[in-house]
Amino acid sequence: MRRRLFVNVDHVATVRQARRGRYPDPVAAAVLAELAGADGIIVHLREDRRHIQDRDLRVLMETIQTEVHLEMAAVDQMAGVALEARPRVCVLVPERREELTTEGGLDVFHHPAEIRRVVGRLSQAALQVSLFVDPDEGQIRASREVGADMVELHTGEYCNARPGEEQSRQLERLRQGAQVARAAGLRVAAGHGLDYVNLPSVRAIPEIEEFNIGFSIVARAVLVGFERAVREMVGLLRPSDSPAGA
Repeated sequence: MRRRLFVNVDHVATVRQARRGRYPDPVAAAVLAELAGADGIIVHLREDRRHIQDRDLRVLMETIQTEVHLEMAAVDQMAGVALEARPRVCVLVPERREELTTEGGLDVFHHPAEIRRVVGRLSQAALQVSLFVDPDEGQIRASREVGADMVELHTGEYCNARPGEEQSRQLERLRQGAQVARAAGLRVAAGHGLDYVNLPSVRAIPEIEEFNIGFSIVARAVLVGFERAVREMVGLLRPSDSPAGA
């Protein structure tokens, strides 16, 4: 199965918003990512608009030739934005205004009614829906029950784990979660905290078909440029696509 890389350009917008300026432009970064072999672009339009802005999403939808996936809170207001923009996939994520970045998976198990309502609105408009969840069986099965097409497994605990037993335990959680999701008929993605060092172990999980990676690529791009940073990540994800074939 061909592993797909979706590049998150939120942190390009974070740099721009630090000065409330016009650059760097996340759309320009997205175009470079496509040229470097990314399969698509993913952005998180937060309710507080701290990085990606509504205009960014509109221009992305007009510019990107592959796919745009939209991360968003599971609320009716953001569903309305998605219905107008019509990204290929809507990824429902938890949001807290005081957090620096998304800190955990969506709690589908304990809040199925409100999530089912938002999933239903999006699905009725023929938009695919993914839920960002921890790799726990209960959350994954609940995702299927509320009508999701896909889950994105939260890899943060694995990425933050100490090397050794703790990291191995978290990797096994991801393996088992991916198996549960696939058996339930869900497509499987993974994301949060993945970088050039920890990606290969997660890549080896056969059920995971899509990887959503942002911060590590943007951080690498500061030193080597955006196209090279994306090409290096593509080379790790799909070694046969790299110039050296390794």
